[in-house]
Amino acid sequence: MRVKQYKDNSSASIYFYHKGLMKYVGVMLKGKMEVLTDQETKNMIWKKGDTMYYKKGVTDPDYCVLKFTATSGRYYCDLKTENFDIK
Repeated sequence: MRVKQYKDNSSASIYFYHKGLMKYVGVMLKGKMEVLTDQETKNMIWKKGDTMYYKKGVTDPDYCVLKFTATSGRYYCDLKTENFDIK
């Protein structure tokens, strides 16, 4: 489902946060998601235990790699936000 979504529209974002006792800090990164299906890339990140998810191994046609490239983001801390670009 997610792979089809990224093939139709490569726009994506990811969010990281840390909730401490006194403050909440977060960063959202915005950019593009690529769906990589070339064997060299698949081999590069394959781990032995991945057969739990892909029974046919590294050549399983359902196995692919998602590559996120950030272009901008937003930082949040203490009720303040700051936008930034990534060059």
